[in-house]
Amino acid sequence: MTSAPPLPKPSLLRRRSAKRAEPSGSPAKRPRLYALDGMRLFAALSVLSFHWTAYVGIGGIWSPGHTPKEVLPLLNRMAAYGWLGVELFFVISGFVICMSCWGKRSGEFFVSRVVRLYPAYWAGIALTSFVVLTFTRYARSGADEGLNLRTILGNLTMMQTPIGMRHVDGVYWTLWVEMRFYLLFALVVAMGLTYRRVVAFCGIWTILALLAPQAGIPLLTTMVMPNESPFFIAGVGMFLMYRFGQNLLLWGIVGFSWILALTRLDSIKGIYVNVLNHQLSWSVMAVAVTAAFALVLGAALGLFDWVQWKWLTVAGALTYPLYLIHQEAGWTVIHFLLTKHFSVQAALATALAAVLLTAWLIHRLVERPVSKVLKGALDRSIATMRKTSDEPAPGKP
Repeated sequence: MTSAPPLPKPSLLRRRSAKRAEPSGSPAKRPRLYALDGMRLFAALSVLSFHWTAYVGIGGIWSPGHTPKEVLPLLNRMAAYGWLGVELFFVISGFVICMSCWGKRSGEFFVSRVVRLYPAYWAGIALTSFVVLTFTRYARSGADEGLNLRTILGNLTMMQTPIGMRHVDGVYWTLWVEMRFYLLFALVVAMGLTYRRVVAFCGIWTILALLAPQAGIPLLTTMVMPNESPFFIAGVGMFLMYRFGQNLLLWGIVGFSWILALTRLDSIKGIYVNVLNHQLSWSVMAVAVTAAFALVLGAALGLFDWVQWKWLTVAGALTYPLYLIHQEAGWTVIHFLLTKHFSVQAALATALAAVLLTAWLIHRLVERPVSKVLKGALDRSIATMRKTSDEPAPGKP
């Protein structure tokens, strides 16, 4: 009688079950997506152009006959849509967060987000507070109102919105949006990221975002973010395409999110119409949003793999600190230069060079070293927590 064939080794069983759990044909390691770094910088500069050359609520900076609308009319008309760079940020964020935390445990995900967000953010708060409080004469009218130690300390938590405090800089509102996305995605990370779980996450989030406005539950609406969720969900779906390849389900997630994003534009644009004092074209906004989706989708499908310009890594590193400091501090610099008889063009160019240099200094002198120290300390804390959680309670064997 022939002997029975040997049983597969446990490791082989795990590999086989893992293959069944994930789509086949996962691509080999692909080159760094330098194009995404370039998209980040483009998005930041778009938002900067909106605040510097289209936003009319600055007050006291521009004098009659010396405003961007009068001196740079074409740039002014284009910059009126620069706020859509935020939506591009959200799509990129959905893609990058999913990519950067794949295979990580919840503790590692938490550490990665803290060290990525907080060091440059703290530097941005310190710089903006110093500039506004020291050079109040050149700051936007009312920029220093309520800007005191209590407000600054509250902003250091990045939770100033839920605790009811004003932002040190108005652009910080997007960080609370990002934070809520991280909190939602952390639920999937805690369970372990797999293709099926992430697809389910996209579907459940989409359904909740659709139902929340009708449910009349403020907390639910706050957490699922009906206006912003389609951008994040699309980015997540694009990452799944990047990692596992295209299929109809993923195209459905991205396509449905794109349609929802377009339908949400009217409710999103209201705040921008108020600060621009003129209407915005839905068609132009739709084209811009479609372009944002197409750019990140192109990166996911490998259309930009030929972009291997290493300087884009530096550009991507500058994006976050640039975004954090460009508004209130940037307006103050522009106003100061205009009082020194700079032309509008020269003031804008000089201020741009100044904030880019400052962003680079923040990245090199604050973000990199502080992130390294903070990561080491948090990693040790997480390791200690895991170790103590494995120990039996007192009096138990």
